[in-house]
Amino acid sequence: MIQLRGITWNHTRGFTPLVACAQRFSELHPEVDITWTRRSLLEFGETPVEELANRFDLLVIDHPFIGYAARKEIFRPLEEILLADTVADWAQTTVGASGASYCYAGKTWAAPIDAACPVALWRPDLLDRLRVEPPRNWAGLLRLAARGGVLIPGMHTDAIHHFYMLCLALGAEPGAEEEEFVSETISTQALGELAQLYGMVPEACQRMNPIAVHEALASGDGPGAYCPFAFGYSNYSRRGYVAHRLQAGVPPHWREAPMRTTLGGTGLAVARGCKMPEWAGKFAAFAASREVQRGLYWQAGGQPAHRDAWIDPVNNAESNRYLSATLPAVEAAWVRPRFPGYLHFQDHAAPVIHAAVCGRQSISTAVEQLNRLWREARRLRLSHEN
Repeated sequence: MIQLRGITWNHTRGFTPLVACAQRFSELHPEVDITWTRRSLLEFGETPVEELANRFDLLVIDHPFIGYAARKEIFRPLEEILLADTVADWAQTTVGASGASYCYAGKTWAAPIDAACPVALWRPDLLDRLRVEPPRNWAGLLRLAARGGVLIPGMHTDAIHHFYMLCLALGAEPGAEEEEFVSETISTQALGELAQLYGMVPEACQRMNPIAVHEALASGDGPGAYCPFAFGYSNYSRRGYVAHRLQAGVPPHWREAPMRTTLGGTGLAVARGCKMPEWAGKFAAFAASREVQRGLYWQAGGQPAHRDAWIDPVNNAESNRYLSATLPAVEAAWVRPRFPGYLHFQDHAAPVIHAAVCGRQSISTAVEQLNRLWREARRLRLSHEN
């Protein structure tokens, strides 16, 4: 018996589709047994991957880990264990940059199985009660927030993505410069706008992640009827999953222009130390294949990366049109830096941004700290490259 162990994150979207795929894969290949372990969403974003790669064969990962993992040779390049055409096809058949985001230094380090970005979510019945439509722009969002109608995922791990989104809306590419992550003017304005929004939503939002916001919107009668941007979970728009199905769409515009949010989603990587890498690779390709993504993976609660799954009429009918309604946001989503050293910035900048927008430190101090952290990340990149 060939035994493989995998680790993913603890939600229906992250766990049950892989269990279902593992079961079907074992039915097709009785000599292979794959078991899956879960970790929390916070651990998913912050636990060092090398610790997990020493214990598991298959790892569900986020793309910002790729540069560091490639430099440390934590994962096995999938070109070594799969047909070249199979690997090359992912960049062309996935939504947005989902496939390309796992390519680094000329190699592919994970199979794209899941796609997401922050999207808008709302309860139509609660908005009807307030006699409003989903806000079309930032000004409308603030008006609804002033009436108590808005929830946001406001944890530090989400605040940094809100900050990226506003920097992009203000015309600055985060991380494009060497000495400043974003110019002082743009950083100050972005943090100020975000602080205003944080001051208008329930204080509990400061401790909420995207799953908590989805659950709050779908389960009760308030507070809050609308979320402008949270990493989307199509589960909450599906029949039979929650008491009140959510509607989803693109985030409100910044003035007249659409806002670009941050690409999320996950890929399936094979640990360098896996003793059966060919079988682990075969399973990764199976889970990422068109047929499985469009069918079994979706049906088991997953949020596929393959484009055909997103445009499938049956999948959209089952999910309140979640996929087609949010597809423009995923297609336009911004890809975070992936070089070795970037995670140092992300991990340390998130609490800085959170403290500033929650009023626990000045915005000017936060801007200075962000630029210092960015310079540290750049130095780490140079040290890794040398």
